[in-house]
Amino acid sequence: MNGRSSQYWNQIAIIGALFFIFGFVTWLNGTLIPFLKMACELTDFQAYFVTFAFYMAYFFLALPASAILERIGFKNGMGLGLLIMAIGSLIFIPAANDRNFTIFLVGLFVQGTGLALLQTASNPYISIIGPIESAAQRISIMGICNKIAGALSPLILSSIILKNADALEKEIAAITDAAQKSARLDQVAEQVIIPYIVMAIILALLAFLIRKSSLPDVEMEHELEGDSSVATDRKSILQFPYALLGALCIFLYVGAEVMAGDIISTYGKNLGISLDKAKYFTTFTLLSMLLGYVLAIVAIPKYISQEASLKYSAVLGILFTVCAYFTEGPTSVMFVALLGVANAPMWPAIFPLGIQGLGKFTKTGSALLIMGIAGGAIVPLIYGKLSETMDFRLAFLSVMLPCYLYILYYGMAGYRVGLRVGK
Repeated sequence: MNGRSSQYWNQIAIIGALFFIFGFVTWLNGTLIPFLKMACELTDFQAYFVTFAFYMAYFFLALPASAILERIGFKNGMGLGLLIMAIGSLIFIPAANDRNFTIFLVGLFVQGTGLALLQTASNPYISIIGPIESAAQRISIMGICNKIAGALSPLILSSIILKNADALEKEIAAITDAAQKSARLDQVAEQVIIPYIVMAIILALLAFLIRKSSLPDVEMEHELEGDSSVATDRKSILQFPYALLGALCIFLYVGAEVMAGDIISTYGKNLGISLDKAKYFTTFTLLSMLLGYVLAIVAIPKYISQEASLKYSAVLGILFTVCAYFTEGPTSVMFVALLGVANAPMWPAIFPLGIQGLGKFTKTGSALLIMGIAGGAIVPLIYGKLSETMDFRLAFLSVMLPCYLYILYYGMAGYRVGLRVGK
């Protein structure tokens, strides 16, 4: 019995390490945006293609990932995802050597591709490896691993590649000779090489350890398709309006989450806060999300339902967004960071509401919702374009308010649209 218990917790620790990797790699973008803006001499709008390249990978891989995992299994799928992420990290070497933003974007897209496959495998896997009645406990542990990593990653990377950022910005601005300036920027860009080589080595080592680990090599479970009797008279996922509305909700939620986490450094810098301070702001958002996640674990479903938590979270998002607009300096940044509290409970509420009652269409519906992660690619770009023609705080309000208003609608009524049709 003790041996089985030890093996079970070893498996939990391995998957926990993977969720740590998710959080660490995902939230590096908040540091990369100001870094690449400086090194590659980009506008704000151009710099936001960092999130575009990373999150669009989910859009393209959502449907193929399920087929890949059915063919090679969960365990091999996780190892493959880690190796693809390692390759993406290595692409940063030629990108930095040439100071080529396009190659950086290719590396980010490849990283996102590996991460999408890894997440598609490991998220259901954590539910399968133990008793179903304790699945919520395991998922909670994974979420905490993810958010802690997300809070640490900007601190670590920014301390390496954005060290003395204010002095560096002034130094570069003072250089008038084009060749000398280009040479100095080349040196700046090369600072990213060693961290990403280290990351590639760690990812490759993890892929090897996953392959040799004690994780059971389970196959796709048929029960993940749900009760096929629920949807016997429906011929297409398009006949489930609440699922389609849920995909749009995921799109806007992820967009809002990325805005609060990855754009906050640039937001703070535009308020006149030094880059040496602003480079750590993503960590504040992630700590805020960790708090929101813990509160959700305590409150749902003991005190409030998933639907109610989604409504309250959307209202908080609206409130904090408006407060960020009407305040200045660090106070405004604080309200942007507090959006993490509002965002944290949203995914756990939207996803189950979007796939409820889909029966044999559950896999397709899940893939559709995963494709909604592309909101993290599109929403920041819309903000970047708007901020070129209006005050950046007004642009932030103009983008975030519609996101939270729609999420509020989905939590109040959207998740029920067409739910009982065909039952």
